[in-house]
Amino acid sequence: MRKIILGVFLLSTLTVLFFSCQTADKIRQDAYYVNGRDLYISRCQNCHGAKGEGLGALAPPLTDSIYLKKNKQLLACFIKNGINDVPVTVNGQVYEGKMPAFNMADIDIAQLIVYITNDFGNKQGMYTTEQVAQDLKACKP
Repeated sequence: MRKIILGVFLLSTLTVLFFSCQTADKIRQDAYYVNGRDLYISRCQNCHGAKGEGLGALAPPLTDSIYLKKNKQLLACFIKNGINDVPVTVNGQVYEGKMPAFNMADIDIAQLIVYITNDFGNKQGMYTTEQVAQDLKACKP
């Protein structure tokens, strides 16, 4: 009986150790995701919805992973500068509503993008502050 209990304990300990090991990159992405979720709730959820479903014909959904992958380099520009004169087409529907600019730090933009691109059915991985800075330089005035 002791051998069985000891074996179960050892197996449980090894299982916990195996599944608790995460890389530093994964831990960083998870931290960005959690902080991005909080930013999304406070700044984006009113228009884009709690589940990224959008707001009718006014605000596009964030559930279209094809659009988000294809336009990922524009997301920082959209968040920082807003959208005023460019229609956005998602899933064949054109959205002409305006999106306000959010004067956010690069770290906040990166965290928000990590959340948006890794929730609502999306799985696009990490997005760094360096990528935000690079993408913001390429924004059209």
